[in-house]
Amino acid sequence: MAETAWNHRHVLSLSQFTPQDYETVISTAVSFRDVLSRRNKKVPTLQGKVVTNLFFEPSTRTRSSFELAAKRLSADVLNFAPGSSSLTKGETILDTAKTYLAMGADIMIIRHAATGVPHAIAAELDRLKTGVGVLNAGDGQHEHPSQALLDLLTLCTVLNPENPNIQSLKGKKIAIVGDIVHSRVARSNLWSLTACGAEVHLAGPPTLLPARFVDSFQRSPIEPPDISRQLQQHTSLEAALKGADFVMTLRLQRERMAQYLLPSVREYHHQFGITHERLKSCSPAVKVLHPAPVNRGVEISSELMDDPERSLIGQQVTSGVATRMALLYLIGTRGRNAEVLDGN
Repeated sequence: MAETAWNHRHVLSLSQFTPQDYETVISTAVSFRDVLSRRNKKVPTLQGKVVTNLFFEPSTRTRSSFELAAKRLSADVLNFAPGSSSLTKGETILDTAKTYLAMGADIMIIRHAATGVPHAIAAELDRLKTGVGVLNAGDGQHEHPSQALLDLLTLCTVLNPENPNIQSLKGKKIAIVGDIVHSRVARSNLWSLTACGAEVHLAGPPTLLPARFVDSFQRSPIEPPDISRQLQQHTSLEAALKGADFVMTLRLQRERMAQYLLPSVREYHHQFGITHERLKSCSPAVKVLHPAPVNRGVEISSELMDDPERSLIGQQVTSGVATRMALLYLIGTRGRNAEVLDGN
C-alpha cells in the first residue's frame, strides 16, 4: 500500500472529515478486505503497538470487531471491563485512561453513554503530549464514526463491487428511518453520506425526529461555503421511501428514552416498520441496512431481515472488521507504512 495522506490523530466526529478522508478510509479498507480473504489473515502493521478497548457501556459487534481488527494487525490488545475495574472504587474516567497510558497504550478506542467522553480523553492526552490516538466507538447521542464508515464501505461495495469508491454514491437516495433523535449512528451517517453526494431523507415519528433536526448538519466546520448537502426530513414514511436506493432502519433505543415517546411498539411497527410490502415504493433494486442489534418485528420484519436479496445486515458486520483495520492502521501509522500488506 502506498503512502496515504492522513491528518487525523483522533477520529472523534465525521464532521471533521473531507471527501478525500472518506476515500482514503474506503480504499484502505478494501485493501484490508483483500487481506481478510487470504489464508493468512494477519499482517505485521501494528506489531508492538498496544490497542486498548475502553468500553464503558455494553457492546457486542463494535467491541469484538475492533478487537479482531487490532489482532489482525498484530497489535497487543487490552480490554477494559467497567464492572470489575477501579471505577467501582471511585476512580475517574480520566485516571482510568491514564492508567492504560502508563501501560503503554498507543491507541484508545472509547465507548461511553455520555456525550463527549472520547473528546475529553483525547484533549487530556493531547495536553500531555502523548501522541496517543483516540477513536470514538460511540458516545451518548453524539456520534459513532466507525459504524458510518463501515456503512459507507458496504454501500460503495454494492454500487461498485470491483472498485468501491464514494463517487458511486452521488445522486443516490438513502432513507434513514426510525429513532433518529437518539441515534449516534444516524448523526455520523448524515455527515458521511451527504458529504459523498447522496440525497438523504429522514423519517420517523415527530417525537423521534424533532422539527429542524437537520439544520445542524447543513454545514461542516471544515467545509467551504459552496458545498450543498442534500438532506430532508419527513414524518411520513412514504415520502422518504419513494424511489429510495437504500433504506437504513434504526433500532428503537428505549434505554435512552427518558420519557414516554411512543404509544406502543406495535403502533411503531405499523407506521414505520420496514417490510417487503413497504419496499414496493422504493427503487426495484433497493437494499436494506440496520446497524444492529435488531428488534425483529419492530424496526424491520424478520422475513426482510433474513432476505439475502435485500438485506445487507450481515455484509455490514463483515465490512466492520476491514473498516476498523483501516482506521487503526491510519491512526497507528498516520498513513506512512507502505508495507502494510507485506505479511506473507
